[in-house]
Amino acid sequence: MENRDRNKKSFGGRKPAGERRSFGEGRPSRDRKPFGEHKSFGGRRERGEGRPEGEKRSFGEGRPQRDRKPFGEHKSFGDRKPFGERKSFGDRKPFAGRKPFGKPAFEKKAEPVADKPQEEVRLNKFIANSGVCSRREADQLIQAGVVTVNGEVVTELGTKVNVLKDDIRFNGERLKGEDKVYIVMNKPKGYVTTTSDPHADKTVMDLIKGVPVRVFPVGRLDKNTTGVLMFTNDGDIAEKLSHPSFDKKKIYQATLDRNLDRSDAEKILKGIELSDGPIKADELEYVDAESHKKIGIEIHSGRNRIVRRIFEELGYEVKALDRVYFAGLTKKGLKRGEWRYLTAGETNILKMGAYL
Repeated sequence: MENRDRNKKSFGGRKPAGERRSFGEGRPSRDRKPFGEHKSFGGRRERGEGRPEGEKRSFGEGRPQRDRKPFGEHKSFGDRKPFGERKSFGDRKPFAGRKPFGKPAFEKKAEPVADKPQEEVRLNKFIANSGVCSRREADQLIQAGVVTVNGEVVTELGTKVNVLKDDIRFNGERLKGEDKVYIVMNKPKGYVTTTSDPHADKTVMDLIKGVPVRVFPVGRLDKNTTGVLMFTNDGDIAEKLSHPSFDKKKIYQATLDRNLDRSDAEKILKGIELSDGPIKADELEYVDAESHKKIGIEIHSGRNRIVRRIFEELGYEVKALDRVYFAGLTKKGLKRGEWRYLTAGETNILKMGAYL
């Protein structure tokens, strides 16, 4: 046991205590400069060549020299061009022959120009906007010779007038522009939809009381048809809504003389042929689950008496017809014969045509 211990080398080959080698013994030697001869960092003076006490290196000593302007001669920020006079991104040359991207940056916007009032308009438009009638009816009045401009009868369609200078009269009464009025009525049965009819006992105009301007009905409902009816003195709106090309949604509730057969309902939805062309309903349903005499029908056609003609073509008689929706308007809250002014929101939707 003692022999094995004796033959072992101590860890790291250490020498007995007291015989330790000096620092560096057993390592490859290399030439070393004396400590004082080493080059200082940054090329500083070697030891022994220092500056006198209190002497400091001036700013820039030991660095490449360049011409510098005195601080006061530098270009001040205020000497630069104003930001708006600098070259914008869009004024630079296109990259590789491409067009500049978009418009020049920070392009000065043009000042808004106020719309110039339209002084000259067609005579029929002026008459319609005066609340006399629609534009189509105004053409008839012009051709009838009851309209004068500056004292002279005008019968030529398309004549233009100056709304600020010309004296325009209808049956001797001078016309002038009026504030636009929009009214919805729940039309009762037995009233004719016209402004005047010498053969009619009652017209819808008999129900309009207290309106400060002259208005006229938009479109027509049969004497025995009830429901939503609109009035206005806005000739453009009236022309738009009453023209046959007006294809907005209209909903009616029809009461027939007998139950509507399922096969006939399918024909109406698929389309039937009338004397003035094909027609079909967009929606059709029974109002009463037990009785199939009451029918709800949705169409987009503006043809005259179209709902009655659809059912008559299939052999049904329409006992009652009620329009419940027209141009975004309903008769909600109105009893038969009652009317109200449209709200500002309803008027805006009407003018924009945003209804279905």
